[in-house]
Amino acid sequence: MGYNLYFSMIVFAVSKEVHEVWLFFSKLSSIINFASASFKRYSELKSTREKEIIDLIALEELETGTGANQVRTLQKAGDTRWSSHFTSVSRFIEMFGATLEVLGKMINDGSSRDMRGEAKSAYREMKSFEFVFILFLLNKTKSLDILNALNYVSSTKRLLQEFQDSGWDDFITSVVSFCEKYDITMLDMSDCYMEGTRRSCQQKNYVTVEHHYHFDVFNVVIDFQLMELNSRFSEQTVELLTLSSALDPVDGFKSFDIDNIFSLAEKFYPHDFTPNEDYLLIDRLICLVLTLSVYTATTERAFSAIKLIKTSLRSKMENEFFFRLYGYLC
Repeated sequence: MGYNLYFSMIVFAVSKEVHEVWLFFSKLSSIINFASASFKRYSELKSTREKEIIDLIALEELETGTGANQVRTLQKAGDTRWSSHFTSVSRFIEMFGATLEVLGKMINDGSSRDMRGEAKSAYREMKSFEFVFILFLLNKTKSLDILNALNYVSSTKRLLQEFQDSGWDDFITSVVSFCEKYDITMLDMSDCYMEGTRRSCQQKNYVTVEHHYHFDVFNVVIDFQLMELNSRFSEQTVELLTLSSALDPVDGFKSFDIDNIFSLAEKFYPHDFTPNEDYLLIDRLICLVLTLSVYTATTERAFSAIKLIKTSLRSKMENEFFFRLYGYLC
């Protein structure tokens, strides 16, 4: 279970509360769907990225080595697969240049007006400062193993707080550098930030562009991340996951600890074991731990798959007849 899963759950929660982040994921999804909608575009993305990697290596801007610089593709952020959000954001930054180039070719060589129009819209979104700003902001959280991360929850919170308090200057510098690399128009941070359709009646107070992105987006996103970390990694949750790690089978049950297993059964499952029972009934404890409702993505995907088979018309069948019909019962 990766820490990027928890990152994506946090991002999912933040996207519901921060309008700019919700809008970003909507745009990102549309761009990825369009840019990789066919095998031809998929192949063009890969070949463009391959050429880009070769050029960067020649310029000594990329290190070489076994397994390094593999050509990957864009990945969609799934509604139920929360961990896909992290991969989608980081992969898009990696494929940013190649995606821009492919969209540019479609604008000039597209076979239909609709296709050229969609390519132009996606290209324009990618070249906007706000899109790049939020892309970089969401990519700031790094991927860690959850069992190792549990020991550093307080450090993670501290680093997030430090990033919020004193990381703005370095962060905006990296955004500006990326914008310059891809010829994206940089906003004048001292200008007045205009909302909506830019009508004067919609503007509340005089707010600069820098104030909006610093306090209304940057700070708000980090505040929600801190809030979600505090919520998801309470002291009780951390203790439960830490004790459960004693059942981790990696490296021949290297983390096996009988005292932690005893504490796990005694503190969290007191009604499932009696004093007369042997606490070495590990199989029962493992079953109990595996039923922890960490997330429901697997269940939701299963129901989504069932809908493909058991349509609204087939739902009128009796269950026994339905399962016999499709070979689920002997």
